[in-house]
Amino acid sequence: MTTHAPNNYTCPICLGVQGAENDQTLILQQDILYKDDAVMVFIASFFIQGSEGHLIVVPTAHYENMYELPDAVGARIFQTAKAYAIQMKQAYNCDGVNVLQNNEPAAGQHAFHYHMHLFPRYESDDLWTHMGNKRLASAKERLEFVQKFAK
Repeated sequence: MTTHAPNNYTCPICLGVQGAENDQTLILQQDILYKDDAVMVFIASFFIQGSEGHLIVVPTAHYENMYELPDAVGARIFQTAKAYAIQMKQAYNCDGVNVLQNNEPAAGQHAFHYHMHLFPRYESDDLWTHMGNKRLASAKERLEFVQKFAK
């Protein structure tokens, strides 16, 4: 498969998995809800109006997209995403959950490490209209969502 990561790409997701907190990754260790040998779940660094606190599920090993993702790792990601989608419904009292996963720039992939988004959905939230209006959430804002899972 063709890679879309630029030469000398420093993967911000790999840095977050490794525990780095610096200007090359926006993932804070406080944002991580779950991590094991294959999968990690964290609160997204960017909030989208009406779906604040969405989750991202990633493999802990680097795979650029679903084409490279081993089936066994994909199964673990799906199992973990399902469990967190159920928890999200309870923690956020949302009406539904959207799963979004982009492969290659033409499909909207911006970080070249496989990642799956779990968006909380509410009646009339108009997520797709607001998708381009993301903003970097503060550490405090993200922590409020992390704490919803601790209950």
